[in-house]
Amino acid sequence: MRVEDFPATSRGEAREVPGQGYVAYYPASVPRRVDYTDRLVSQLDEATGALHRLAGVGRLLPNPNLLIAPYVRLEAVLSSRIEGTQSEITDLLRFEAGDDESIGELRDVQEVRNYIAALNYGIERLAGGFPLSLRLLRESHERLMTGVRGSHATPGEFRRSQNWIGGSSPSDAVFVPPPVDAMNPALDDLEQFLHDRSVPLLIHLAMAHYQFEVIHPFLDGNGRLGRLLIPLVLIERAVLPQPLLYLSVYLERNRNQYYDLLLRTSRTGDLEPWISFFLRAVSAQATDAEERTVRLVELQSTMRSQLLEERVSMTVVRATELLFSTPYVSATSLASALDVTFPTAQSAIDLLVTRGDLVETTGRRRNRFYFAQGIFDAVYGTATEPAEQQPTLIET
Repeated sequence: MRVEDFPATSRGEAREVPGQGYVAYYPASVPRRVDYTDRLVSQLDEATGALHRLAGVGRLLPNPNLLIAPYVRLEAVLSSRIEGTQSEITDLLRFEAGDDESIGELRDVQEVRNYIAALNYGIERLAGGFPLSLRLLRESHERLMTGVRGSHATPGEFRRSQNWIGGSSPSDAVFVPPPVDAMNPALDDLEQFLHDRSVPLLIHLAMAHYQFEVIHPFLDGNGRLGRLLIPLVLIERAVLPQPLLYLSVYLERNRNQYYDLLLRTSRTGDLEPWISFFLRAVSAQATDAEERTVRLVELQSTMRSQLLEERVSMTVVRATELLFSTPYVSATSLASALDVTFPTAQSAIDLLVTRGDLVETTGRRRNRFYFAQGIFDAVYGTATEPAEQQPTLIET
């Protein structure tokens, strides 16, 4: 990182760290006003409308749990994939159902599980009246990083030493966040900005995410926590009733541009390209989530009507509804979820296998697991397909 690559702008500047022999980026305070171009206004209107439509659909869900769990899984898996975690949705589903034997890399699955735990924890704290704050970010980070790669990096604590992005040391890094003495006031400013209402919410979110990534306040897990901040703000502001927006799907598919725009903003001081990209991401994923939600509610209603016409037991009907949230089950996990006996659960599974709704996946005589491929495809679609591109400049 060189001073000449990050000249002084309204967003900050690169300076030599006194007595250290390397250059770091010193961010300016988050601006409380933004100059809007016509394009940005149009994109803001489009993204805001898409988000409001998604919120409306979410509030009308007959069973909100139908989609909360799948959408949180999508966000968790794709946000973790951006950081190099290779876990798939199917690995996570197997883990949740108790089928550890079929999972290739448990460590990656645990990282995704930690993301879900951190997000759920943050939502619960907000629901209990706790403010969106640096303390909440630290507590969420502790749950994100405990027991996984990077757990040595003081989970739940802001860093007390210099970190860097790319390269083997701060001297040859692509980007060096502010040193600790500059990080702390920058964090205080960010915390104040989180409660600021002077700019439209989605632009506020884009700026907050950028600033968090620039500050890079933890030794590890900054990218995931910075993305986790987005649904927390949307829920704290009561814009979304549940975490229905899986923005990391777009960010992962456009990983190169995502990283490069964050870096470019620090180099040029121009926020508009980054904000424009962020608004496009919100528009795309809010629209996708709205359309997906409508399709799934209609599919669930159709399947329920068919089952009732066939005069099957209510256990079978309830089991089918559960498959939209958890399409990988065993008789044991189904019995626990529906509060029925093991034989009753197995009988429901056998009927769904006969109908073609479930397929046994293990080939075992005991401890068998079943997968609802059709429902899985309807719920997750192509959202989990890996991006063809690979990250270039920044690993966050």
